[in-house]
Amino acid sequence: MALHFVLDAPIDAAIGDAVALTGDEAHHAAAVRRVRVGEEVTVGDGRGLWLTGECEAASPREVIVRITDRTETPVPTRRIVLAQALAKGDRDELAVQAATELGVDEIIPWQAARSVSRWDAAKAEKGRARWASIVREAAKQAHRAWIPEVMPLETTAALAGRSAASLVVVLEPTSSQRVTDLGVDPSDLRDLVLVVGPEGGIAPEELAAFERSGAKVARLGDTVLRTSTAGPAALSVLSAALHRW
Repeated sequence: MALHFVLDAPIDAAIGDAVALTGDEAHHAAAVRRVRVGEEVTVGDGRGLWLTGECEAASPREVIVRITDRTETPVPTRRIVLAQALAKGDRDELAVQAATELGVDEIIPWQAARSVSRWDAAKAEKGRARWASIVREAAKQAHRAWIPEVMPLETTAALAGRSAASLVVVLEPTSSQRVTDLGVDPSDLRDLVLVVGPEGGIAPEELAAFERSGAKVARLGDTVLRTSTAGPAALSVLSAALHRW
């Protein structure tokens, strides 16, 4: 499979045009991935544009790609969103990385009541930028035409409020209902929001708030998954149910 690179700036290129990779992306292409002249590569903007081309020149400062094909990938008609609770260590980051590779369309950092990790105002922007960097690299590795957006940190009240316009599914291992029993309708075009709690689980008052808002509470099988595993596992199950896989 061809190497894939992403440009942050808008790309205005047609078949036959040359596109230049510069900065960190050029260094990564030439020095790390060791792209060679004549090698086929793909280039995207993370917003649906997908270019195929041939490398004409490669140096750590600039890589030139001559475009041979251009396609536009439409945004999914029904998006799957991951609301991931902040977690200690790198468990929340592992969840974000895996979910991106598996096809999630948006990620929401959630400050849950039992989150050991806490983001104050200063940490919130730094943490969001860190997650966005992880998402970008995971999307490149997975050859995704669309890079998921990382939203600002949300509270439980704000997250529960999404039930007004979205199907919110809260993953809770004590629920009597399974995710596979939800009967997800592929023709329902509302966003599907998966809510994953922190290491200590979702607090009872939070579960009550979600249920009052109209969210669905469901479990994944009979085992208790880590916060780093639950979201990607549910994403896989629902991607199959929605015929995305």
